[in-house]
Parts: sequence; C-alpha cells; structure tokens
Amino acid sequence: MERNRSAAEINNAGRIPPVYRAVMTAAGPIVRWWGRLEVVGVHHVPKHGATIIVANHDSAWDPVVIAVAARRHRQIQALAKASLWKNPLLRSVLNGMGQIPVRRGQADTDALDAAVQCLSAGGCLGIFPEGTRSQGRQLRARSGAGRLAQAVPQARIVCAAVSGTVDIARFPRRPRLKVTFFEPTPSPPSESALELATRLTAELRAVAPVAAAGRP
Repeated sequence: MERNRSAAEINNAGRIPPVYRAVMTAAGPIVRWWGRLEVVGVHHVPKHGATIIVANHDSAWDPVVIAVAARRHRQIQALAKASLWKNPLLRSVLNGMGQIPVRRGQADTDALDAAVQCLSAGGCLGIFPEGTRSQGRQLRARSGAGRLAQAVPQARIVCAAVSGTVDIARFPRRPRLKVTFFEPTPSPPSESALELATRLTAELRAVAPVAAAGRP
C-alpha cells in the first residue's frame, strides 16, 4: 500500500526527507522561541536503531513540539488519524514526512504493519497510547503501543511527557512548553500489550497531568 511504501522508503533512505526538514525549520522558531521550549532528558532518545516514542496527548501541537524537541537526535515518524489525509495538501506533507495514517476505532492492521516496518528498518516511531487528544479528560490507554513493543521487541521505548501545548491557542499569551524524555520502568515478563500501554500512560501522566486545550 502507498502509506506503507512511504514509511519504509524514508527509513531505507537513511536521511531526513526535505519535507520533514522544511516543517521542522518552519515550526522551530514558534516552538523554541515563542513557546520558550524546555527539553529535559533528550539523551534518552537513541540516535540510531528501532525506537518507540510514547507520549501523552492534550493538543494538536504535541507531535510537532516533540519532533522539534528531538530534532537533533532523531526524525520521528508518527501514527496520525487517517482523516488528516483527506486534505490533498496536508496529505502531501504527511506522506513526505513519512507519517502513517491510522483509522481510529478499528483494528487497523495496515497501520500496524506499516509501523512494524518502520521499526524493523531501524526507524523511530511516535505513538500516543491514549489514541486521541484528552480534551481535559482522563482517557484509558489503547493496546497499540504495547502491541508494537511486543511485535518489535528489540525496539527501545522512550516516554515523552509534553506540557504547555494547550496554551499555544491562548495567543497573545506566550506558552511555556516542556518535553521531558525518560525511560519507563522495565516490563515484567507476563505484562500484556494493554497492561504495558496502561502503565506507560500512567507514567506519562505522572509527569504531565491532563490539561484542557483552548481558551478557558
């Protein structure tokens, strides 16, 4: 399928695609300067090899902010909602960046296969175990992150707790963005995919509690 090829081809190329560079260059000043980005623990992100970045999700800005925070270490390919691909221009950008569409609320085996290909090729994949933005609610974890970790056991798992992104919409008030990378506690041998995803979510939320997006 087309989406699988775009993800695999970018990993096999061994270089950062021009579209990814362009997006990071455009987003960098917004995130780093205006957003006053603080990055903690980026040394936990390996510069090579299969890596799963799991993160909390309160704002549409989260994937961009995390990507900017990790930019000097890795390009992050992410699982994103398939509805974003309906816009032709956005679809071109997402494909150029190697992002992977996933159909929410379904057992999307195509998305899982593409994600496994990305990791098997030594890529760095980003995923939100909660599945969608919290919108101020405490959400239960989905099993996807755990299933990926089990499918590619050699992949390293790194948590990315992001905070402050909900304040980006509160212009002209400047946000204070922060991304904290850390390694999760080791998995017990009998832990299921859902249990792993649930534990990762709890560890993320201990660092970055749920926050409602938009203006109060």
